[in-house]
Amino acid sequence: MKSRTRARAVALQVLYEVDITNHLPGDVLKIRLEELETPLSDDLAEFTRQIIFGVLPFAHELDQFIAKYAPEWPLEQIASIDRNILRIAFWEFAVSRQTPVKVAINEAVELAKLYGSDSAPRFINGVLGTLVDHENEIHQIIKNKLAQEARTEA
Repeated sequence: MKSRTRARAVALQVLYEVDITNHLPGDVLKIRLEELETPLSDDLAEFTRQIIFGVLPFAHELDQFIAKYAPEWPLEQIASIDRNILRIAFWEFAVSRQTPVKVAINEAVELAKLYGSDSAPRFINGVLGTLVDHENEIHQIIKNKLAQEARTEA
């Protein structure tokens, strides 16, 4: 498994556990990193942390976009692992914008092959393909939310 894919896999494991148990993400990340047979380098551990703490504050908004632009897949019917794979990829290409869209989608499909059901890779690819069409609109909405929160805090 490629090193950044490994980092995403750890992020997925943490987000999944937090999603279904409400454990503290920092604690879960620490445990996951300690349990790895081959430790992540410092920069990959930081990449993992960025994904987790990038996705978590926007999980609700990311879910709303998934529900809006992929209405044939009601959120409550999407497996938690698939929902978190979608959140990671979506965050990477629409919020963080540090990962090219094709790379984010390919990585998400790879995670779906490893952790999802047999139909998960096709499902993930299809939903992300729909979301890509709205990438700029979504980025603008998230950017406006961040600006509003900054004004509120000031």
